[in-house]
Order: sequence, then structure tokens, then C-alpha cells
Amino acid sequence: MKTTQLLKAAGGIACVVFALNVNAQTTTGASESTGATVGQKVDDGALTTKVKAELLGAKDVKPTHIHVKSRAGVVSLTGTVPSAADKTAAEDTVKNVSGVASVKNHLKIAAK
Repeated sequence: MKTTQLLKAAGGIACVVFALNVNAQTTTGASESTGATVGQKVDDGALTTKVKAELLGAKDVKPTHIHVKSRAGVVSLTGTVPSAADKTAAEDTVKNVSGVASVKNHLKIAAK
């Protein structure tokens, strides 16, 4: 049991480090072509990381097949979950993360 919690924590930390590293490499030329500033890209990346960490820590969500993207406070969830309860729990977890303005829940329920 402790091994599972340790692996979840390590995975969350790895996600944070990866997201911060990717955002640190953002160039101003790329942000000018998309219309977003470097600050907005960093904020979006930080929010995505916070959401992923919350999903990893949530006891009632199995986040292994949930993909998270964010833009200007709007978080999009895609992927598959095992049940309707997991879909609802994932959305509720994300809504409670600081900085989330709204959630677009495009999760699909996996066929059994």
C-alpha cells in the first residue's frame, strides 16, 4: 500500500518537473505566432501540472488514462475512465483546483 502511494507521489513530482522544464524552454518566437505570451504559457502549464497532481492524489479517481490540457483557466479532460462515477469525480476534483475557471469534460467511459 505504501509503495503505491510512494509511486503516485513520485509520478506527481515527475509531472511537475517535466511541465516546468517544458515551459522553461518556451521561446518568445513561438508564443508570438500563437498569440499567447510566455507568461500565459507558463500559467497554463502550471495549472495543468496542479490539476494532474490533484488527480493523482484523489482517492476516488483512477487517472491513468486521463489527459489534461489547460488554456486561460479552462481545463480540458480527455481519455477514458472505468465508470460514470470516475468521470464525475475527476470533474469535481478539477473544479476544486485553484485557478480553474471551468472544466470541459470529454472523458469517455471504457466499455467493459
